[in-house]
Amino acid sequence: MILLTILGTVCCIAMAFALDSYSFEDGRWRLGDTPLNNFVLPLIIAPPFFFYLLSKLRQLAIAHDLLMRVATTDGLTSCLTRVAFTTLVDAYLGSVTGEKERLDGALLVVDVDHFKRVNDRFGHDNGDEALRLIVSSMRSSLRDIDLIGRMGGEEFGVFLPGVPPPRAAMVAQRLRVAVTETSFVPDGFPYQLSVSVGVVTFMRRTTFSELYKIADVRLYDAKRSGRNRVEISHLEASSGPSPPH
Repeated sequence: MILLTILGTVCCIAMAFALDSYSFEDGRWRLGDTPLNNFVLPLIIAPPFFFYLLSKLRQLAIAHDLLMRVATTDGLTSCLTRVAFTTLVDAYLGSVTGEKERLDGALLVVDVDHFKRVNDRFGHDNGDEALRLIVSSMRSSLRDIDLIGRMGGEEFGVFLPGVPPPRAAMVAQRLRVAVTETSFVPDGFPYQLSVSVGVVTFMRRTTFSELYKIADVRLYDAKRSGRNRVEISHLEASSGPSPPH
């Protein structure tokens, strides 16, 4: 970054020399009669000024990038925050719907089973580690373009853009199995982690709010049915979700 600042400073000085020596009356470059004004003063004053200015701009850019990461990333799990996740999903749905009539994709709502037991038995530090392990195992089942956000506490959202319903069901099951296979040994005691997953697939124009309401209902169906399972609904081209699977 310092090298870029130096190169930027040199470029600014070169541009300043070029503009200063160009005569708009004659339409050509020429030097003045006083070498002190042409070279000495600019070379003494310009480098520290431009270097200071560009370094401050670089610091502001770094600070802005850091603030954006803090504002959009959950500090514990490195997932997107709820606001960032919902905003990106809605932005995707809004942008893609203008490009094609038929849409494929899915929203998963994932909840850690009996997470309170982990905190009560092993403490909140181990509970935090469990969440990090779960997120890591879920990421291993997802593509780079898929989104994962922490919706709050032990609940997560996963968005799969451009995925047809059969594929979404496979991903949800693979994600669930990956969590059950995660090694979690707090204080030397093996503990089985698991998640319940509510899924809604869509094949028409929709919004995050509509998808979340349906997936949340399916999530509670999964929890009432014994947990560590996946329940799915399909938002068909016609209005209304299909019965749960």
